[in-house]
Amino acid sequence: RVYWLDLGVTAAVTWLSLFIATTSASLGWGLVAGAVCVLALYRGISFIHELTHLRGDEVPGFHFAWNLAIGVPWLTPSLLYEGVHILHHAKDRYGTARDPEYHPLARRPVHELAAFLGVALLAPVGVILRFAILAPLSFIIPPLRRFVVAKTSGMVINLGFSREDHDRALSAPWLAQEIGAWLWSWTVLGLTAVGVIPLRSLLIAMAIFGLMTFLNQLRTAVAHYWENDGEQMAPLDQFLDTVNVPPPALLPFLWAPVGLRYHALHHLMPRLPYHNLGTAHRRLVDALPAGHVYRQVEQRELGPALGRLIGRMRRSLP
Repeated sequence: RVYWLDLGVTAAVTWLSLFIATTSASLGWGLVAGAVCVLALYRGISFIHELTHLRGDEVPGFHFAWNLAIGVPWLTPSLLYEGVHILHHAKDRYGTARDPEYHPLARRPVHELAAFLGVALLAPVGVILRFAILAPLSFIIPPLRRFVVAKTSGMVINLGFSREDHDRALSAPWLAQEIGAWLWSWTVLGLTAVGVIPLRSLLIAMAIFGLMTFLNQLRTAVAHYWENDGEQMAPLDQFLDTVNVPPPALLPFLWAPVGLRYHALHHLMPRLPYHNLGTAHRRLVDALPAGHVYRQVEQRELGPALGRLIGRMRRSLP
């Protein structure tokens, strides 16, 4: 019930606020609706993380509903995360060159952080290129298809990572999502070309998507400490490399939704549903000594956490 209610409300707010943002004659109301849409879409897209850890029989129909309401229309179908994110939780991969979601950012110069954040703003162009151009071409050019599956079909941080599960790309769910996103992108672009959808509306939607991905990239920058040099890490070290931003901080409800504020706890209990993480955290805090290692991964807010990352990046320079 929690999953369905949350998705229903989030999707409704996303599409209603997008409608207002793209049609309002008032600049003020348009900006307010656009800001609401960024946050609602961010929450909606964040459910892709839950889908990866949910078995299909646990919330029947939820994967399909999410892709129909959020994933495919925003050209972010779950195929981009399923089969990839789970590798980030593999104890023999985490923090190594085989981890699709790890980059030793804290050991890099500060300008790499700017590039890391700035590239997220190009996401609208990236997803259109992936599904409107590369998808149909890849179906008729086998070598391109191998490249598209390996290098453009995963939401990754490690640019050296390549998908190896090519058989998954032949499955019915993958093909349905990919073809759906391809046809949807052509429909939207075609309707824009003939004037049915105003170009202004498409550009506003792209700006909203770009700001949403930028916000997610900000969260990602403080989700880990990013200090590992590629060597395999002990389980405790893996935990200490992740971050919780628990209450009393209030803003993580917006910038780390759907349980993402408890990132370190999630790495301890990856199968625990997002709506139970807060209760689990409180029970652990109540049961463990104040100086326990569990409390060492906490950050207060986005700003201070980002400042500490920049400090570590500067100290790592020779």
